[in-house]
Amino acid sequence: MIDYHLHLWSHGSKDQPVELEQLAAYCDRAASQGVSEIAVTEHLYRFSQTRAILSGYFRRYPESPMRDLMEQYWEQNATADLDQYVTAAQEAKAAGLPIVMGLEVDYYPEGMSRVEEMLRGYPFDVLLGSVHWIETWPFDHVDDPVVMAQWDRVGVEPAWDAYTRALEELAATQTVDVLAHPDLVKVAGHRPRVPEEYFDRMAEAAAAAGVAAEVSSAGMRKPVGEFYPAPALLQRFLDRGVPLTTASDAHGLGDVADRAPEMKRLLAAHGVTTLRRFEGRVGVEVAL
Repeated sequence: MIDYHLHLWSHGSKDQPVELEQLAAYCDRAASQGVSEIAVTEHLYRFSQTRAILSGYFRRYPESPMRDLMEQYWEQNATADLDQYVTAAQEAKAAGLPIVMGLEVDYYPEGMSRVEEMLRGYPFDVLLGSVHWIETWPFDHVDDPVVMAQWDRVGVEPAWDAYTRALEELAATQTVDVLAHPDLVKVAGHRPRVPEEYFDRMAEAAAAAGVAAEVSSAGMRKPVGEFYPAPALLQRFLDRGVPLTTASDAHGLGDVADRAPEMKRLLAAHGVTTLRRFEGRVGVEVAL
């Protein structure tokens, strides 16, 4: 098993310099749960280097309380040093820790070429692609009642359609290697009447772009109370030959490799025997 989605700083906390001891603790925790390799994949927006290409990005949308929220959230978070993060991960690899280095990259419509150009200068092993917001609405901020009230204003079907379209567009850019928590839009427990229509589109997008899909335990810690992806979406990925990674999406040591044994049993029940690992942005199959 692998855990290919790990964060070093919790939501809302200030970033700290990455230390070898922290990465070693993550590896030890993962090993205790039967996970042999981890990927550190901090959010791209946490790094100050993104200011040069994305600062003010949300001003392209009409002024609104949601836009103000997203601008403030982004500006408050873009403070870490990407170069120090990369150096620390490289030192951990050189020390023999079972780590690969990556990032979680959000989808910025009309901005992905700038993102790709920036990331090209770094020796990443794997890039995760995510859709965490629809225009200026951070729909997965489940602890914010103002954000959650938008579900009634936007509507479940329009939200699922917009999310799926964004995921399709993100995959088509081929900027990333893995679609993280691919049906994240279900996070608050809102589901469309016929989710299979959206699942077909998500699976087709991954297959057409040649990217992997992430199986994540993070949904079990959210209101939806379910792994990502849903069983029906997982089966569609498998039917189309989409490779898989496994992940916890931990934002601290306690959730590293969360429910890894349970995920392994789930995948085995679906006939999965291999996972996709990455090195230097090149994927290879390894035994489940």
